[in-house]
Parts: sequence; structure tokens; C-alpha cells
Amino acid sequence: MKINSTRGFSLIELMIVVAIIGILASIAYPAYTNSILKGKRAEGRTALAELMQQQERYLTQRNTYLAFTNTSGTTDPVSVPFKVYSGDNPANAAYWLSADTCPDGASGTLPIADCVRVVATPIKTDPEAGSLRMTSTGTKDCTGTKTTVCWK
Repeated sequence: MKINSTRGFSLIELMIVVAIIGILASIAYPAYTNSILKGKRAEGRTALAELMQQQERYLTQRNTYLAFTNTSGTTDPVSVPFKVYSGDNPANAAYWLSADTCPDGASGTLPIADCVRVVATPIKTDPEAGSLRMTSTGTKDCTGTKTTVCWK
């Protein structure tokens, strides 16, 4: 007596497995990208705190803060004695750092000797948080559409 056996998977079984993998991927990928963004924001907040410490040290030595811009990492390291990017090196940075004067409600801005605002601008877009900002007076905010995610 010979038993006829078949080996392998039917097309329907294969389609069910592909569908399950697709559903799992559609759930996992957004969660993964969201956690990557959270990590980059934490890196930006850390870089801002370090830059603010450097600015405070600069203030004690020169009696003023230092304003500088940093567009696409083009800041001259000789004229700015601070780290102008987040992370370990500019090639892997998530944010460019800069510093300017603090806004002052009605009169425009405060003098740079009195207040500095440090800004972390994301290299890749982050619409929820946008640019992270911190002032020497302790104010923290961001320019994004969902400001509750900035300083968590």
C-alpha cells in the first residue's frame, strides 16, 4: 500500500503568512520610527544643555554670551569655541546648534550680555517638535506642531 504524500505549502497558506507579516510590519514600522525620533530629540536636548553650560562659562570669562549661527554645519570652529552639533561628530549629528538673543515680548530682543537663546535645528525634518529652544532664563520651547513632545 502506497500513501501519496505531498510536500510544501499551498498558495493560500503562503498568502496567509505574507498577510500576517504585512500586518505586523505596518504596526511595527511606525513605532520604530517614532522611537528613533524620540532618541534624536533626547540627543538634541542634551546638546542644548551642554551648549548652555558652555555659554554660561563663556559669560563668566567675558561678561557676555556669544551669538552665532550654524547653517548646515558651516560655522567656523575658530570663531565659535563651542560644539555646534549634537552627537559625537558632525557626520552623525541629528541637530545643528546655534545661539541668538532672547525675545522680549514688546521691545523685541534682550541684549546678548543679558540673555542668550540656544537653538537645536533638526537636520532631518521633525514636524512634531521642530527646532528645540532654551534660554538662559530657563524658558524651554519648540517650533513644532505638537509642542508637548519637545521636552519630555
